[in-house]
Amino acid sequence: MSPDLVRVPDNRAVRFEVVVRVPWSRTNPTKERVKFALEWEKRWDAGEGRMNLAELCREYGISRETGYVWLRRYRAAGHQVEALGERSHRPHTMPNQVPQDVVDFIVAARKYRPKWGPRKLRAHLVAVNPGFAFPSESTFAAILHRNGLTNLRRRKRRRLVVPSTRPFAAAPGPNAVWCVDFKGWFRTADGRRCYPLTLIDAYSRYLLRCEALLDPDTEHVQPIFDSAFQEFGTPESLRSDNGPPFASTGAGGLTTLSVWWQRLGIRHDRIDPGKPQQNGRLERFHRTLAELVEEPESDVRAQQRAFDRFRHEYNHVRPHEALGLKPPLSAYEPAPRRYPRKLEEYDYPSSYAVERVDKQGYIRWAKHRVLISAALAHEYVSVDHRDVDEDEDECWVVRWGSLELGWLSERRPARGLIQPPRKRR
Repeated sequence: MSPDLVRVPDNRAVRFEVVVRVPWSRTNPTKERVKFALEWEKRWDAGEGRMNLAELCREYGISRETGYVWLRRYRAAGHQVEALGERSHRPHTMPNQVPQDVVDFIVAARKYRPKWGPRKLRAHLVAVNPGFAFPSESTFAAILHRNGLTNLRRRKRRRLVVPSTRPFAAAPGPNAVWCVDFKGWFRTADGRRCYPLTLIDAYSRYLLRCEALLDPDTEHVQPIFDSAFQEFGTPESLRSDNGPPFASTGAGGLTTLSVWWQRLGIRHDRIDPGKPQQNGRLERFHRTLAELVEEPESDVRAQQRAFDRFRHEYNHVRPHEALGLKPPLSAYEPAPRRYPRKLEEYDYPSSYAVERVDKQGYIRWAKHRVLISAALAHEYVSVDHRDVDEDEDECWVVRWGSLELGWLSERRPARGLIQPPRKRR
C-alpha cells in the first residue's frame, strides 16, 4: 500500500515523516463459519448453547437468522465443517438458457467466419435459416466471449475531418457513381508486387471488381474496366483520386484512361488532393480488404483466386450495416446504360476553330506547334476567342468538349497552353 506523507512542523524547519497505514485484517468467510460452528458446539457441550446463541451471533456480527442457517447446515451434514463452504448461487433451472446445440452451431459459424462480429454473424444465420429463433445480438456476443472467440481490438482515435463541400455527383441509386482506387501494394509469397485494383458501386456497395495487378498502369487497368462495362453497363460517373492512371498533372488532369471514360459519356470526378475521405466508400472497404491480405498467397494468380472468393462472399453473403444488414447484391442491379462500341465525336459550335491533336499531343496554332496533352492524341479540340485579359492581351480558350484546358496568348504564342492554377493541399 502506498505510504502517506504526513507534514510535521519543527521549530527550525519543516520535515516530512512517512507513516504507513496498516490495512484492516481480512478473514475467509468459510473459516469464520467454521469457527462459529465450533464455538457453538463448545458452548452447547458446556450447557450454554441455546441461551447464548444471540450473544454468539453478536460477537460474529451476524443476525440470529443467519446463525440458525449455518447451524442447520452443520448439523444436517453430521457436524462436518465442509458443509459450511461457499455454495453456488446459480439457479437450479434456467428456462431462457440457450440450448447447447445452438451454442455449438454459433461457435462453429464464428470459426468459419472468424472476422465477423456478433451483429453480422447473427444477421447471416437468420437469413440462411428462416424460421429459426436465434438469440439476440447481445447473447451472441456473450456466447462468443465465453468461448474465447472475441477479438478485443483497441479503437484508434480518428481525426475529425471537415466534410467536403465539393459538388460530387450524388448516388441516389445503383450505377450513379462508381468508385475506383488502388489499395496499397504488397508482396506475394514469391516476392512480386501485387497492386489490388478495387471498383465499387457507391450506392449498393457492390464490389464490381477486385483485381490483383502486376502494374498500376493504363495497359493493365483499361481491360478491367472494359470487362466491367460489358458485364454491368456504364455508370453515370466515376470517382477516383488524382494519381495515375486516373489523372495527371497535364492539361485538364487528363489521362488516356480518363479520356476514354469521358468519350463513353461517363463523368469523371476527382477528389481533392490529400483528401482520401472524399472517396470514403473505398477507404472503408480497403480496411476490410486489409484483413484478407495479411497473409498473402503464393503468387498473383493465387491471390486473384482469393480475391474472387472474397468478392463473391462480400457481394452475396456478408451483411452490410449501411444496407440494413443485407448483402450488397440485394441493392444492386446492372446499369440500363449499355456499353457503346462506337465513340461519338464532340460537336463544336460552328463559330469555334477546331484543331486535331497529333499523336504527340500537339496542335498547330499561329504558326506555332503548341503542346496540349498526349492523352488527347487524335482527338479534336476547339479554340475560341476570349475577351482581353489584364495585360491587354488577346486570349484564346482551348476546350476539349466542355472541359476548358487552358488558353493561348495571341501576343506571346510561344508560351504555349497556359493552364489555370491548380488547387494545392
